[in-house]
Amino acid sequence: MEIPKTRLAKRIAESGVASRREAEKLIESGKVLVNGKFVKTPVFFVTDQDEILVNGKNISSISEEIIIWKFHKPRGVITTKRDPQNRKTVFDFFPDISGRLLYVGRLDYNSEGLLLLTNNGSLARKLELPSTGLKRTYLARLRGSFSEANIQALKNGISVDGIKYGPINVELRENTTDVKNFWATVTLSEGKNREIRRVMEYFGCQVSRLMRIGYGPFKLGYLPAGKFSRVSEKDISKLLRIIFGGNA
Repeated sequence: MEIPKTRLAKRIAESGVASRREAEKLIESGKVLVNGKFVKTPVFFVTDQDEILVNGKNISSISEEIIIWKFHKPRGVITTKRDPQNRKTVFDFFPDISGRLLYVGRLDYNSEGLLLLTNNGSLARKLELPSTGLKRTYLARLRGSFSEANIQALKNGISVDGIKYGPINVELRENTTDVKNFWATVTLSEGKNREIRRVMEYFGCQVSRLMRIGYGPFKLGYLPAGKFSRVSEKDISKLLRIIFGGNA
């Protein structure tokens, strides 16, 4: 039986160490060893049994299996491993599997919704980078008023208290002319600390509830608060193609 083979650059990309293009440059610059020998052409295939070192780091164990979990973080839960104030953390919900997991994109104490967790540190960092282009989508309950001018200003990106925020798309789910409490869908790609709350306060709106419903290709769906589900290998492969590009 023939052992399955994968392009070397693709294997490196799947480990989270570099993108496909970056992996090809690393190979061509002589920074990749396969089974103790330098490989300088991207047109090279490897198997799961091959030992691959990139800049001296063994990625073989990293690329064996990437695990991603979707978790519906409730309000009043902190996104951290340990809390000095002994508040409930996201890891308290699944202690048996949380040992090597890292969260992707922190949700603050009063926010809720979709939180991704993975066992791959390089992938976690890649998923958080604005340059990766993954959109974060939220449902926000707002109090105040919000104009079309505000919407256009956010699309162009703004600075608040010296902090520059990239483009933010806001879609009002209600006519705000006659109501002071309304829902809006907010989509962004940076996810800076308390970004939505701060930009809304800048325009005179208070956020009374904030729920993340999407992160890149992943959706919260009907996952109940406090529950988690493991992402399938098929969906993980789709994600890797989105963020690293290229074909098998």
